[in-house]
Parts: sequence; C-alpha cells; structure tokens
Amino acid sequence: MDNATQTTAANSSAFSFISKGWREVRDSADADLQLMKDRANSFKNLAASFDREIENLIHSAAPSFSVPAIRQSSEIDFMKKLQPKISEFRRVYSAPEISRKVMEKWGPRAKIGIDLSRIRSAIVAEVQETEEEDMDGIVEYNKVRKGRRAMFREEGQFGDWEPIRALKTRLREFEKKNSSVEIFGGFKNSEFVEKVKSSLKAICKEPHESKEVPPLDVPELLAYLVRQSGPLLDQLGVRKDLCDKIVEGLCSKRKNQLVLRSLAGGEPPTVDNDKTNDELDLRIASVLQSTGHCYEGGFWTDFMKHDDSDGKRNVAIVTTASLPWMTGTAVNPLFRAAYLAKSAKQNVTLLVPWLCRSDQELVYPSNLTFSSPEEQENYIRNWLEERIGFKADFKISFYPGKFSKERRSIIPAGDTSQFISSKEADIAILEEPEHLNWYHHGKRWTDKFNHVVGIVHTNYLEYIKREKNGALQAFFVKHINNWVTRAYCHKVLRLSAATQDLPKSVICNVHGVNPKFLKIGEKVAEERELGQQAFSKGAYFLGKMVWAKGYKELIDLLAKHKDDLDGFKLDVYGNGEDAHEVQSTAKRLDLNLNFLKGRDHADDSLHGYKVFINPSVSDVLCTATAEALAMGKFVVCADHPSNEFFRSFPNCLTYKTSEDFVAKVKEALANEPQPLSPEQRYNLSWEAATQRFVEYSELDRVLNNEHNGAKLRRSNGKLIAKSVSMPSLSEMVDGGLAFTHYCLTGNEFLRLCTGAIPGTRDYDKQHCKDLHLLPPQVENPIYGCLLSPEDI
Repeated sequence: MDNATQTTAANSSAFSFISKGWREVRDSADADLQLMKDRANSFKNLAASFDREIENLIHSAAPSFSVPAIRQSSEIDFMKKLQPKISEFRRVYSAPEISRKVMEKWGPRAKIGIDLSRIRSAIVAEVQETEEEDMDGIVEYNKVRKGRRAMFREEGQFGDWEPIRALKTRLREFEKKNSSVEIFGGFKNSEFVEKVKSSLKAICKEPHESKEVPPLDVPELLAYLVRQSGPLLDQLGVRKDLCDKIVEGLCSKRKNQLVLRSLAGGEPPTVDNDKTNDELDLRIASVLQSTGHCYEGGFWTDFMKHDDSDGKRNVAIVTTASLPWMTGTAVNPLFRAAYLAKSAKQNVTLLVPWLCRSDQELVYPSNLTFSSPEEQENYIRNWLEERIGFKADFKISFYPGKFSKERRSIIPAGDTSQFISSKEADIAILEEPEHLNWYHHGKRWTDKFNHVVGIVHTNYLEYIKREKNGALQAFFVKHINNWVTRAYCHKVLRLSAATQDLPKSVICNVHGVNPKFLKIGEKVAEERELGQQAFSKGAYFLGKMVWAKGYKELIDLLAKHKDDLDGFKLDVYGNGEDAHEVQSTAKRLDLNLNFLKGRDHADDSLHGYKVFINPSVSDVLCTATAEALAMGKFVVCADHPSNEFFRSFPNCLTYKTSEDFVAKVKEALANEPQPLSPEQRYNLSWEAATQRFVEYSELDRVLNNEHNGAKLRRSNGKLIAKSVSMPSLSEMVDGGLAFTHYCLTGNEFLRLCTGAIPGTRDYDKQHCKDLHLLPPQVENPIYGCLLSPEDI
C-alpha cells in the first residue's frame, strides 16, 4: 500500500509539472504573437505618419519661395510628380502582404524599422552632389517620444523597392531638366530644402551620448579619503609612500578604463602613473562642478584675508634671531629680505625679536646692547649694506622675545602674528616654523595670511638626543614639530635631508653666501692666474664653541689618528658656552689645536687658509662650508645629508670613515684647489638662492595671483577651479589641530610643563615700554588674541 501511494503521488507531481510548463509556454507564445501584432500596426502607423509629414511640408513650403516664376513652377511640378510615388510607397508599406511577411519571417525578438534618413540621403545626394549611392539595405529609425526610445532594425528587405528606384529616376530627370546653375543654386539654397532637411532630421534624430559626468565610484572615494588623510596617517606612523601606493591601487581601475577608451578611439593612452593625484583632483572637481556645488570654506577656515587690490603684494619674513647675534637664523633671513626686496615686485617686512637689556647681555657678543629698536635697526642696516653693496628697501619690525638659557634660543612672547597688521598680512615666511610655534598662542598664521612658507634651519632632534633622556624628548619633539608645521604652514622647505621629514615639505637649499665671500674667491683666482701664492696657511675650523657644533667629532677624530696626522696643526676659531670644557679636553688629550677667539669668516686673517675642516653632523646646512667654497678653499666634511648640496663642487672632499678623514686631509694639504666656474659661483650666490626659494615655495604662483584661484586644465581643454569646487578634508584636520594647539598653549601650567619660559604667553611691561605697546590684557574677545596698535 505504501509503495502504491508513493507511485500515485509521483505521477501526480509529474503531471502537475508538465501542466505548469505547458501553461508557461502557451503564455509566452501568446505574448510573442501580441508583440508581433503590435509591431506590424506600428509599422503601418509609421508609413501614414511619414505621408502626413511630407504633405505638411509641401503645403507649408509653397508660399515661401521667392525665386522666379519659371523656377517656382519647375519645383512645384517636381513635388507634384513626387507625391504619387510617395503615395505608392505608403500603399506598399500598408499592404497586407507586408504585414504577413513580417509576421512570418520576423521573430518576437527581431528589431524592425524604417530608416527615413535613407530617403533624405537620396534627395540630398541627388540634388546637391549628384552622386548615386547604393542602398545597403539597413533600415533604421530612431523614435524619441515621452522620454522613451524605440529602435527597430532589419537588413536586406527594402533595398531594391520600386518606389525608391522611381524616385531616383525622377530626380535624375529633374537635374537634366534644370541644368541651369542659377536655378540649381536657387533650389539648393531655398527655404524649402532647408525645411525638408530639418524635418527629416527631427524625425530621424541621431542618438546622442550623455554628457553628464559619471558619479564617483567607491574606490575613487576611498582613494580621495586616504590621500586627504595623509598628514593624519603620517602622525600615526603610516608612511607617505605607502599612502601613495594605496591611492594608486584604488585609482588603477579608473586608469585602465581610460586607457581602453583611448585605445578604442585610436589615440595613445594619456594616463600617467605619476599624475594619479592630479587625475583624482580633476575627477572630484568635475563631479562637484557638475552638481553645481561651490565650496565656500571649511569649519576652521577664515577667509577674511588681505586684499591685494593695490597691485603690490606684501611679504613678511619672521625669524627667531637678530644681529648682532651671528647665527644662521639672524643672518640668512636678513639676506633673504634684501634680495626679495631688490626686485621691487613686493613690499618686504623683516620681523625680528626684541630682547630686553638683561637678555641682550646674555646673547649679543662683546657686551653690545641697544637701548631702543631704532638703534638696533640702524646697526642691522649698516652691517647689511657693507656686505651686499646696495641699499635694501625693506621694513624692519620687532616682536617681544625672551632668551632661554636651557634651550639657548629666543622664545617669542605673546602672539607674534599681531605685529604684522591685517592690511599687510599677505605672504608670511616663517624662519624655523617649529621654533616659532612651539608656544604660539594667537591667530593662526594660515588664517591671517594667504600663503605661509616655513623654512627649517635647525636639526633639533640631533641636539635633543645629546641631552639627558634625549631619546624620549626627541620622540615628543618630533611629533610636536609635525603638529605645528602642519597646522600653521602651507608649504615647508627643508634645507637638507638632515632635518626631520615634516608634512608639506620639500628639500631645497634656499640659502646663499655673502657676496663678499664670492669677491674674495675671485680675488684668489686672479692671484693664482698671475702666479702668486694665494694660500700661505694650512687648515682651520670656525664655529660656535658648543659640543654639538662638531667639536666632539673633531676631537674624537684627531685623538684617534694622532699618529697618522703627526705634525698636523689646526687653528680653531670660536666662542661659546662650552669653550672652557672643549679647550681643557683638547689639552688633556695633547692635541695640536690652537684655539683663537671667534671672528667673522670674511676677516682678512682667514683669507690665507687653504683647507676648512668641518666634521659636524648636527648642522642642517653649514653656512661656513658654503663660505669657504666661495672663497676658493678646500673643504673636508663628513659624508652626511647636510653636505649633499656641496658634493657637486670639486673642492669639497667628503669622508665616510675616520681613516678616510685622514686621507682627505692629506690630499687637501698636498694639492691646490680648483678655481670655481661661473656657474658654480652663481649657484652659491643669493640671487640663485632667491630664485630657488621663489620656485620651491610656490611664491611665483602666489605673486602672479594663481594660488587662491588655481585652476586645473583637463584633457579636453576645460578649466576646473579646484580651490572653489573641492573641499579639503586635510584643511579641516589642520584647522582642528591648530584649534587644539591654541587651547593647550593657553594653559600656563601646560606651558611650564613643556619647558616654556614663565610669562611668555603675553609680553611683559618692559616689552611694552621698549616697543611702545598696549598692555597685554587688551584682548580680542572673538579669538582671544592680543590686539596690535594697528588693529586698535
């Protein structure tokens, strides 16, 4: 019984399945038959519609002719003869045999249609070009109605129809009959023909590709997010090259599509792997522009900046030291201001620290002090003009500063940015941006200025590592430097690879040498050409006498190879905090060192030396090395990133090991240095350094008003304004970092914990007296920064 029941159930299921399948087949066949009927009816309606359109054209064109009567009658006769043929054409289309043939031969998925453009082509070709074209049998009709497009196509059906052959014959007869150039030209240019053409074009519209910009896909969005988050990822330890590889990988799909499209069009590929970021920028900007989006600034961004309607830009150079302190951050910014102002294309202001008398006694040499900023300004200008040979037209201003004995540097007091008035706040050059902003509590530089460039002078990490708990301190200082330079700069220039890798930074030597050293070198070359002895002395070293300035390396090398350098004598020029300890160590090791007081490198007593030795590895770019090369001397220095710029000079001898040091010293003492070529002298000059600075800082673009309105050109020639149409996630993050830094530096307890000088959040009463400032309690209630006299 169970087996019988199972068999019956199985049979019932089988019949049910077959019945269901048959119903589906029947429904599908009915749908196909109905579809074929609809297509046949549409075919008939199409012929009737075409007939009505031709008749309307004939009636509408009749009164618009302005040609002579004989030409009018000929053209009207032509249309009257053409009308029976069109009626015959319509009857053939509407015949039941056509419908039956269509139902029999074309399946439900076939595409059928009438290409009315063939008739139009026949008329235009016969009338205008008299070229006989064979019908290829492809009939196509594109009908656009209510947003829907129906396309039908059939091949090999109506290529040799009697109506077409008759129409072509009548057109040839019409051409022979109206061979006159005047009549033919009048017919070609008549409004009737133009109306026929426009009507046929309206009926047979060609499908056009959509010009809409395709939306961003997920990989492109991720690539943009990763790229904009690059500085933040760098803070977290993710290297920039890794981020670039991720972006390139995410954009590879889009690149491949562009390559295939260009190859299909017969064009060479235009996608370059080195332009991934530019291509991504263009994609984002084009999509945003197609939506009508206009970026008007981020959450942290302040667009109330300088208006350069007066036609001349303003450049403010802010540094951390001033003459008579003979340090790199006092001398090099001074030369930079002079040579930027020399072009007279922009107004230049040099902002230097003002120290109270007690701090001046600690910093300035030979107990030199100044009672007023005007007195110090006169000293600075006189010193500069003696060396550059022209009168530099730039402004010198002062901001309050205090000297830190522990850090051996000047720390700004109060908001440094307030000492550049809002009217002149256009372009800022921050010499040592990390130093200026460690404890900066005031207006954000990039909010007040249109373009901010930072120039890194000092390898602070190298100095800090030499101190107690140096590794831990260096770790924190490294990330603080990244923080403040990213938050307060648009562009950062590193003089050499010896500095830490900072966000938005590039490596370029933007320092030159005092023109006086180049003149000394030219004089030495002239003496040698005349057969005179240019160098009468051996080797020397010059530098501030602190262990970190190369004295430790020098004593170690000479102590290790005392026997190899037997008879070698070295004169050492310098003053500094570690002078006594350095001299006692050299005396204890019985080294042949002759210690002398520090002096200007251009002093006449130093011209006769042939070899300058500089074993320092803490410098970023040693100015004394460049000066020695400019004077035509040999330079023996370490194979170190700080000396990379000097390796191209033939008189620069670099060593890698202590044994190599001995060999290079002996080589320099035994030979004569080569004269510098004109190109080498130019590369050492401040003219070349200023040119490099303008290029690498993008100052040329800013001065030409191309920074804020920078535009990117697409391959099709269309310009897309990136800065207007594309919001930057990176700018929002930078603004958040700046706001956080502002809040933290406003807390006096946190400032003291991180090593700030007490009372440097605001300037003190002595500064107010010396610089004629308002009391520091006058604050801006909106942002919390101090108001300058110009603002009040």
